[in-house]
Amino acid sequence: MHTKITFFSRIFARNFNDFYDLKYKRMSTDFLPLNGTDHIEFYVGNAKQAAYYYQQAFGYHLVAYSGLETGNTDRTSYVLQQDKIRLVLTAPLKPDSEVAEHVRLHGDGVKVLALWVDDARAAYEETIKRGAKSAMEPTVLSDEHGEAIVSAIHTYGETIHKFVERKNYKGAFLPSFQAASSQMEIKPVGLKYVDHCVGNVGLGEMNNWVKFYEDVMGFKLLITFDDNDISTEYTALMSKVVSNGNGYVKFPINEPAEGRKKSQIEEYLDFYKTGGVQHIAIATDDILETVGELRRRGVDFLYVPDNYYDDLLERVGDIEEEVEALKAQNILVDRDDEGYLLQIFTKPVQDRPTVFYEIIQRKGAKSFGKGNFKALFEAIEREQALRGTL
Repeated sequence: MHTKITFFSRIFARNFNDFYDLKYKRMSTDFLPLNGTDHIEFYVGNAKQAAYYYQQAFGYHLVAYSGLETGNTDRTSYVLQQDKIRLVLTAPLKPDSEVAEHVRLHGDGVKVLALWVDDARAAYEETIKRGAKSAMEPTVLSDEHGEAIVSAIHTYGETIHKFVERKNYKGAFLPSFQAASSQMEIKPVGLKYVDHCVGNVGLGEMNNWVKFYEDVMGFKLLITFDDNDISTEYTALMSKVVSNGNGYVKFPINEPAEGRKKSQIEEYLDFYKTGGVQHIAIATDDILETVGELRRRGVDFLYVPDNYYDDLLERVGDIEEEVEALKAQNILVDRDDEGYLLQIFTKPVQDRPTVFYEIIQRKGAKSFGKGNFKALFEAIEREQALRGTL
């Protein structure tokens, strides 16, 4: 009898554990699996001129085009690519269009942070049922190269996330676009992929948007910075970083904190008029070469005083790069428990002091350069003082 009880107990225990494991796996399954950033779309005043700038200065290749010649009477778009980064530059063809209104209010800025998914319908349905506001119901787009499915939801400000499913599409970008190339000689500068995208929101809104990404999109809170971490003599801000399950998509979200003068976040909000994308961090495997080439092509970077490098090795430990080479290019260094990173920030890339870029090279580090915050924000304040907005 005892043997039978033990035998059946083992069967029950095994079946229960199998059931528990299966249930747990289902519960812990990522309901919004993301393959990475599909593209970033800017609404701009003049897409042709913006495309020229990004090709010549940043080394992007023109790969696709949409406009009057392709039957698009509302807007014109140029698609640029470098390695895994894809930018779409879109300008209005009509003064009363959505694109024209966006540019009027915000200036040139990011409208779409598009995410690459295997199932755009499921991504839409899962986020909508968790509270997302619809921006575009799942739509099948097709041409002779196959079909793609696109859907979209709203996020902070007037920014939207598109979910792009392209496994059955072989064209240059998406239907309604035709393949294109430039007659200019284009030389890439070593930009590899989008590391993270930073959003600015109004005072008291940061936690609400962190909760949105947690509840609606299944992201996890990765790290928090308060005004003790990110402050100078004059200004301060707070930031939280959220990341999707596999870590391919990371969104730091900033809000202003109380300070003696106007912070960079407040300046951004004053000129952009709503929350929006503040900067895009692009990865490179050789930051010295990339930044040197960008400088030669006329890209402007923030300046950090030379004394930043006086005790650099004492602060960050041994690094592979020569300090003098980093100093010559004004590149910042920071270390965490996993390794170190090198980073530098451009000045705004349009007339309003809003969107800019970060160039980053990771040598094992998973963090965001906390040790450089003070030097970085003092550099930004110097630019604000020149603009009269500090």
